[in-house]
Formats: sequence, structure tokens, C-alpha cells
Amino acid sequence: MAKHPLKQRIRYYFENTMSAGPIGVIKWLAILSLIVVVVLGFVIMVAQIKGSPDATEDLGFIEGSWQILMSTLDQGAMAGDQGWAFRAVRFVATLGSLFLLSILIGTISSGIDAKIGELRKGKSKVLESNHTLILGWSEKIFSILTEVIEANSNQKKPSIVILANKDKVEMDDEIRQRIPDLKNTRIIVRSGSPLSSAAINVVSPNEARSIIILAGEEENSDTYVIKSVLALTNGKNRKQDPYHIVAELKDPKNMEAAELVGNDETIFVLSADLISRITAQTCRQSGLSVVYSDLLQFEGDEIYFANEPKLVGKTYKESLMMFETSSVLGVFTKEESVLINPPMDYVFKKGDQVIAISEDDDTVVLSNKTDYKISVDAFHRDTEKEPVIERTLILGWNQKGKRIIEELDNYVANGSEVFIMSEGVDLQGELKELKSVLKRQKIDFKEGDINDRETLVDLKTETYDHIILLSYTHIDVQESDAKTLICLLHLRNFAEQYNKDYAIVSEMLDIQNRELGVVAKADDFIVSDNLISLMLSQLSENKELKKVYDVLFEAEGSEIYLKPVSRYVKTGVPMNFYTVVESAAQINETAFGYRITAQAQDSDKAFGVYMNPDKSKTVTFSADDYIIVLAED
Repeated sequence: MAKHPLKQRIRYYFENTMSAGPIGVIKWLAILSLIVVVVLGFVIMVAQIKGSPDATEDLGFIEGSWQILMSTLDQGAMAGDQGWAFRAVRFVATLGSLFLLSILIGTISSGIDAKIGELRKGKSKVLESNHTLILGWSEKIFSILTEVIEANSNQKKPSIVILANKDKVEMDDEIRQRIPDLKNTRIIVRSGSPLSSAAINVVSPNEARSIIILAGEEENSDTYVIKSVLALTNGKNRKQDPYHIVAELKDPKNMEAAELVGNDETIFVLSADLISRITAQTCRQSGLSVVYSDLLQFEGDEIYFANEPKLVGKTYKESLMMFETSSVLGVFTKEESVLINPPMDYVFKKGDQVIAISEDDDTVVLSNKTDYKISVDAFHRDTEKEPVIERTLILGWNQKGKRIIEELDNYVANGSEVFIMSEGVDLQGELKELKSVLKRQKIDFKEGDINDRETLVDLKTETYDHIILLSYTHIDVQESDAKTLICLLHLRNFAEQYNKDYAIVSEMLDIQNRELGVVAKADDFIVSDNLISLMLSQLSENKELKKVYDVLFEAEGSEIYLKPVSRYVKTGVPMNFYTVVESAAQINETAFGYRITAQAQDSDKAFGVYMNPDKSKTVTFSADDYIIVLAED
């Protein structure tokens, strides 16, 4: 350091102290104030200045310095000064103090503003426990918050903590705007990278009861999700007990790598794969999307696991009748495997839990009824229809399209067809791959505008059995939904023109546009982000539900179907729902709801879908109604 000039070393020291922020400035102001006091005190001593003309002695250095110090602290103190020499010195001291005080006030004010700004950025340690922690930010977060808030409604002082690489003030404002009623839940937001262990430690992951990791809108969002999981499971400050993590992935190719870092503590949800399966199943069964949405919502009836000792030794078929206001779906065995719609003669063992739809976890209770008043005379059996060749029209395209067609191949008859019309996307590679793997369907493609009426007329839309509208994900969300709505309006007009009921499933990106879509009278709407949000929320409350969803959404095993009433009971005859359950059980199916087709366009009545009805209440079905069942096919 000695080889550098004194002036340069002083400047270097000055810059280093100033980098300390307001404290450094205040330090230098104190030094300057001391210098002013000492210098002016020395001037008073050398010039032999008296305090007043009548004074017999000079002030001296000590008294002079004191008087100067008082004038720097109180600028009004010089009003009674006498003697022009003393006044001049005090005047210089007062001017200097005004200058230094102005700097001091400005520095303190700036420091306070900076501190408030830092607090608003959300960097302080979160002192919550037993909270739901959400890492990342996307449009799904608002649906997740809504669902978790609903789930927390019966909890004491619940909280949700969010960590995202986004400005805290912006996040707070968006949450207040989109979710004005937080009920009894507190939401704490922190700004930071979910990829950083240091940032994650700020939101107390070790005290969280569950952690949800969201995939962002980036092209390689899965890598960020995997990195966040790694930061949790392999962090040096992690807890010894396993985490309860639910993470979203978009590409199945990343699943293997994700499971390596998940350490059996993480449940991964393949969002695109799940939506593709639901869309494929829904396009063949009107109303199925409403059933799935209701099952995944915390509001209303949900899926619960309940330990009921009185079921031990009872068959699965007997259990179907033993709950009046809950609907049995299956068994969670003591080996922790899930049996959905098992054989009717399955016997409950000690340690088995019943899987049921109910209003709450404490409402899964036995009714103690012995007479179910089953109307055997109301039983009816329609003969099964042979599989027929189906034609499916897909309008629009995104990354889920290929998976939807592959899933459809599990359900349709040999010789079925899929025709795709879209614009602005290159499908040659995907079409070639599809043609090599499809076993039951032929596939064709045409470039075209789904909003052009003449183009749609040329397609002869009335000749197709099913129509699927897919969103364009490469354009703005609202623009994409607008294209979907315009296409739906054209299709509704065609339906009226040709007097044909179109079976339409439409994908929506923004759930707020769902209500607008009702005007177009589509059979079902798949709101991708909303369904994924619902599932993530449910799994954050109960990770064992993943095993139930895996069975329900697979093509193999029992699935949810909406089947004609005439397959089970007579129409136009009053009966209770016990009668429907018994009739379905006789053909190894589990009935847990019904759909009134006359209410299919009424959003206030859940589009005619009634799940988990009170089995004792009387209902009369028409020929167009459906029973919601779990069945093999």
C-alpha cells in the first residue's frame, strides 16, 4: 500500500467507507463536523476572540470549540452573539452545520427508503411452520392458491408461502387482484430464485407440511423444476424427515432424471400427459371433464381414505351400500396399493381403508341402514353396442395433440380416422411418428385457418363423430382463446344449420374464458392449467391420491365412464340411487353419480352432473341421461 501516493490512498479509503451505505456517509459527516469545530476553535484561540465586547478574557480553544459546537447543533444560538469577530466565526460554523445537516437528513431519509424497499422486496427469513410452500410462479398459481385456501378453511391460522424469481410487490398486487378473499389464510411472499438453496432456506422448507414446485413458461422449464427439487432434497440444511414435494413436469423424457433427484420424496405430475389423457377420454364421453374437475376441487365432494373397522370381513359390494352420503370407489390395502372398482367379492381385511367420495374426511361414516328400499322391478339391461369406426376432427394444434391421438388409439375400433387442421405449425415429423405407432387409426392433415367459415364448411364437420379444439400455445393466451371461441361459434351455427348435435371438446388456456365458451354450447371444456392446478393442490394435501389418479387416468383397468341410464335402470320410473348402485354392481361396475342431459348447458347446476348423490333420495331418469360409473370398459 505504501507505494501508492497518499492522495490515492485517502481516496481509496474514502470510497471503501462510502460503499458501506448510509453508515459510511454519517461517519464522514461526523469527521467533517469535528474538523469544523476544531479548526474554528483554533481560529478563536489564535485570533484571541472574546465572547462579547465587555468580556475581559479571550474564549480560548476549549470554550471557543464548545461555542462552535453549540452553533452547529442549534443554528438559532447565535442570535444573542456580540462582537463582530465572534459573530463571523459563529456564522461560518452555522453555514457549515446547515450544509452538513442537510446531507445528514438526506442520507438518513435515503437509508430509510432503501430499508423499506429492501423489506418490500421480501428477503427476510420466513418464520412460519406447517405451511404450504410454493416454489415458482405461473398462471397456475392462482388456481392453486384458491384450492389450498379452500382446503385450509377448517384449519387454525393456516399460511401459504411463495418463493418466486419475481418482484414481491408485483406478486402481492396480482394475488390481491385475482384472489380478493383469502378467508382465514395468510399469504407470505418472498422474492428469490427457487434454484438457490440459500433462497429456499429463507422460506423455511423444513417446517413446511407440503411443497409445490411449478413449471414456468420457459422452453426448458423441466430443468428448473429438477434443479429446485435437487436444491431441496440435497441441501446441506435439509431436515432428516422426508419432504412432501409435488412437482410439475411437462416432458415425459425428463421423468427418469427427475426421479433420481426426487429421493422418493417427490411426486411428479406430467401436465401435458395428464391433459392429453383427459382430453382423449372426454371427447368420447360428454360431461367427463366436469366429473374430473369436481373430483379434483376442494369445494364440494372429494376423494378420501377412511379406516372403518366395521368393514373388515365385508365384501366390496356390501360396502357400496353401507354409506348413504358417501360413494365408495375402491380399497387402499394395508400393503398401500390402490384397488379401484375391485371384484365385487373382494373382502376387506384388517388395515384396509375404504376409498370414497364424500363432503369431508369426517363424513365418510356408515349409515347403519339395513333396508335400502331397492326397486328390483326398475332394473333394466340394454345390450352392449358393438364398437364402431369413429371419425375424429382435431382443429388447432399444440404439443399435447400427439399424445391425445396416441391415447385415442386405446379406445377406438380398427379403421377409425383422425383428421387434423391447423396453421402456423410444422407437423410433418409428428405425423410420420404417429403413423408408425398407431394401430387402429388412420391420420391425415391439412393446413387451414380454423376461424375461416368457408374452410370449415369444406371439412364437412357434420360427418365427424368427435371434434377436438386445441389451443395455439405459441401465441398470446387471450388471442388463442379468442380463436377457439370464434371457431366454436361457427360450429354451433353449423349444428343448428344441419340439426346435428356436435360432440365437441375444447381446450381453454384461461379459466375466465370458460364462461364465455358456454355461449358456444360445446360439450366439454378442458382448462389445462386449471386441471393441473387442482391436481397439484390435491396431492399437496394427500400424496397417496397419486396412486388413485394413476389408475383412473390409465387406459388399462377401471376408468370413469358416463353410460346410458338404460344400461342399468328403466327411465321415467321414480327410484332411489341405491337401486342404481345395486344394478351396476351386478355387472361389476361402481356407480357414484349421474348426469341429467337436460341440464347439460346450465352452469348453475354443474352442467347436469351430480356426483355422490344421497342414495335415499328419489330420482327419475329420462332416456337421454347417463350414470357415472367405474368400469373396465
